[in-house]
Amino acid sequence: MNTWSREERYQSLDDVTPVTLEALKEQVASSAYRQTYHIQPETGLLNHPSGLTFYQGTYYVSHQWFPLGAVHGLKYWFNYTSKDLVHFEPQGPLIQPDSEYDSHGAFSGSAFQYNGELYYMYTGNHRDKEWKRNPSQMLAKMDSKGSINKFPKPVISGAPTGYTDQLRDPKVFQKDNSYYAILGAQNIDYRGRLLLYRTEDIVNWQFLGEVKTQLDHFGSLWECPDYFDLDGHDVLLFCSQRTGPDGERGRKSYQSGYVIGQFDIEQLSFNHGEFNELDHGYDFYAPQTFVDESGNRVLIGWMGMPATTYPTDDEGWAHCLTLPRILNIEEGQLKQRPIPQLKKLRRNKETALGYANKFERQLMPYDGTQYELIIDILDNEATELYFELRTSKDESTLISYNTHTQHLSLDRSESGALPKPVEVTNRTTRLVNPLTQLHIFVDTSSIEIFCNDGERVLSSRIFPSKASNGIKASTESGQVYLKFTKYELSSDAQQEG
Repeated sequence: MNTWSREERYQSLDDVTPVTLEALKEQVASSAYRQTYHIQPETGLLNHPSGLTFYQGTYYVSHQWFPLGAVHGLKYWFNYTSKDLVHFEPQGPLIQPDSEYDSHGAFSGSAFQYNGELYYMYTGNHRDKEWKRNPSQMLAKMDSKGSINKFPKPVISGAPTGYTDQLRDPKVFQKDNSYYAILGAQNIDYRGRLLLYRTEDIVNWQFLGEVKTQLDHFGSLWECPDYFDLDGHDVLLFCSQRTGPDGERGRKSYQSGYVIGQFDIEQLSFNHGEFNELDHGYDFYAPQTFVDESGNRVLIGWMGMPATTYPTDDEGWAHCLTLPRILNIEEGQLKQRPIPQLKKLRRNKETALGYANKFERQLMPYDGTQYELIIDILDNEATELYFELRTSKDESTLISYNTHTQHLSLDRSESGALPKPVEVTNRTTRLVNPLTQLHIFVDTSSIEIFCNDGERVLSSRIFPSKASNGIKASTESGQVYLKFTKYELSSDAQQEG
């Protein structure tokens, strides 16, 4: 992999010739791992989804973007619009690092409406000559033509006393007659924290203080916070870096999760239950939520991880966004379900009924590389179930389930080229209820697994060869009666499935 100098990482688009950009686009377009129905960068590196909103009949979805290579460098916001959250139209850079305050990157932020108009609040990253970071929280307004006009000065400058320069990712929300911004932070003892600000006019923001949680020693930096009320509960999402060993959760140096409870905003106190990961796969970070046109709380995440090298890096691009998910709380559990509009991607339908047992790795009567697969478990007498996707003689992405312990695992150790470093080769989660269904979305280089109608989700990038397109099922002992429903998926499909 190429080594990037600081100067190369902080080149702007204006510093690069059209010929160089066109050559990079052609290189990226020729990648065998390009997705077919996920948002992915036209070039360079995609990361944190930002500014997600539904405004005047249109969805706006942006992500952080370094256009010149698969490294973290000078960040822009690249924007898409959509009418259905399934088909997206690229609009190009929305927020550019072109001011004194965001000269070294336009970092994550959120969208909100004020007096019927659309605004964005984001973190501007500026470095001085000694390379010291100076974070600022910036405002920008979208005009009637879709252009962005930045406010001339930050609305929040620097970090308050007692905190480091790691202040970032404002998520703006309205409560009663006030607007609030919750930000990720790090205190001077290098502990992750969340800070809250309030305004009545969106320009003058008052620092209220630190949100008190029961997670005082959890991680060295918190980022990408999100607060909302859902089905009568208060929910707080955030990402935590370098959380250290702690059972299954400790398998990741970067975690993305949530707590459910009650937020006393006047006392800055969040009384909550345990921290739970949002996604139990290998590649999921920096999610953001918003409310869709029907009033649903929808989540989109970054299907990638910090400090990880992916097989596409040498091709000049990296990462994608997850499919949108609807969130609900049912019986105290957070459920995540794929949005029903994804049925528009379906091109055909195939079904199969049959038994699988330990004596035969049953090959399903169809294959594919971009599809939606629903596996209904109708009768299970086996102790262990195995489902192999994108399989061939040499490669396989393995989903396994232990009937007795109710542990479900995703193993991509033989799924093709692997990201590096490889922290673990098997990601496992314990289901609350016995497994009755897997709802799986497979794209060219990704898999998203929804278990038991959204009880658990596992999202991962996989990089198999095109020839690895089989689907198999088997058991450890006993047999299982299964129903397979498969749809080929394409972003060109328009009909309802």
